[in-house]
Amino acid sequence: MGTIHVTSLGKAYKQYGTRWSRLAEWVLPFLGLRHTLKWVLKDISFRVDPGEAVGIIGINGAGKSTLLKLITGTAQPTTGSVQISGRVTALLELGMGFHPDFTGRQNAFMAGQLIGLSGPEITALMPQIEAFAEIGDYIDQPVRVYSSGMQMRLAFSLATAKRPDVLIVDEALSVGDAYFQHKSFERIRQFGQLGTTLLIVSHDRNAIQAICDRAILLDAGHLAREGRPEEVMDFYNALIAERENSTVTQTTLADGRVQTTSGTGEATVEAITLLNERGEPIEAAAVGARVTLRVQVRLHAPVDRLVLGYMIKDRLGQAMYGTNTHHMERPLEDLQADELVTFHFTFPANFGPGSYSVTTALTSSDNHLLDNYQWRDLALMFTVANIDSRTFVGCNWLEPVIEIVR
Repeated sequence: MGTIHVTSLGKAYKQYGTRWSRLAEWVLPFLGLRHTLKWVLKDISFRVDPGEAVGIIGINGAGKSTLLKLITGTAQPTTGSVQISGRVTALLELGMGFHPDFTGRQNAFMAGQLIGLSGPEITALMPQIEAFAEIGDYIDQPVRVYSSGMQMRLAFSLATAKRPDVLIVDEALSVGDAYFQHKSFERIRQFGQLGTTLLIVSHDRNAIQAICDRAILLDAGHLAREGRPEEVMDFYNALIAERENSTVTQTTLADGRVQTTSGTGEATVEAITLLNERGEPIEAAAVGARVTLRVQVRLHAPVDRLVLGYMIKDRLGQAMYGTNTHHMERPLEDLQADELVTFHFTFPANFGPGSYSVTTALTSSDNHLLDNYQWRDLALMFTVANIDSRTFVGCNWLEPVIEIVR
């Protein structure tokens, strides 16, 4: 079983004012340093236990790839240390190192030895590698005739042919076409179920929440947040919208979940309720029952244009459905301070049995990145139960009409 233990990790690069400053520092070291340090990572500490899956997220330039290079040993830290136990496989830059004039099979033997596989092991695994990559006769053609997708298929198949104790993945969940993405995603998930320790970097919210037990948010080289995937992703989304105004807050609810709220406050949700067909407030609905989401919005300042959006998520934070009044062609204009506006959204609760939450967003356009008046996760929680529908599995109720011809 593998573990990863990162302690006070930091990485800095030297910056010189001119090229002559670098030369002077080398030739005349007794005259003092001529450089400044540019820190890309500073004081990062966390631990990944055996069999645990941890996701790393952050905007481009936050330090994610640098962190993985330090963990895998392809770069050396300026401060701190990394301790890893077990056999490690890292999927950082798929296809890097393939020689274009050698065949896919020859490259598989060379690259396989670089990741610690012996010749006999590669020979034994080769049928499995070929079958998973699905590149057919191209396996014996020079790599220079491969498409980029074919190179990634072969590289991923080779790197994951033998289950490691620790698997480190940098955006490799998006390799190839949609079909191969599903295969790659499923293989990584199976590794986790078999006890492989996973460290994954991805911008895919669904992938992080589906695979990971915990998530880490990097921001400007620092560890900004650590916790359950849903709450960290909610904080990350709010942080993106609030780069100019840091008004992001998180509150722990009675059930232990963390609610993220952000926004400039010109408009806020004053009340949100789920109603049945008789207009009565409910906390649980039957599968397929017609329900109404009532949202009351208070204006605290004049607003030229107001758009209300909502997103229904399952218990893992996966989006089930979302829309807003911009897409529905029902935005409001020229609102004044102290106005109270009530919205009603009526729809069938065609969800699978389980618990769900509602996220609300008040903006001026189709997203919350331009004007974020208020973004509120876990604004409402409700339950769906299968009371009178036929037995089914899944997150949506899509009962078919069956026609059989004999």
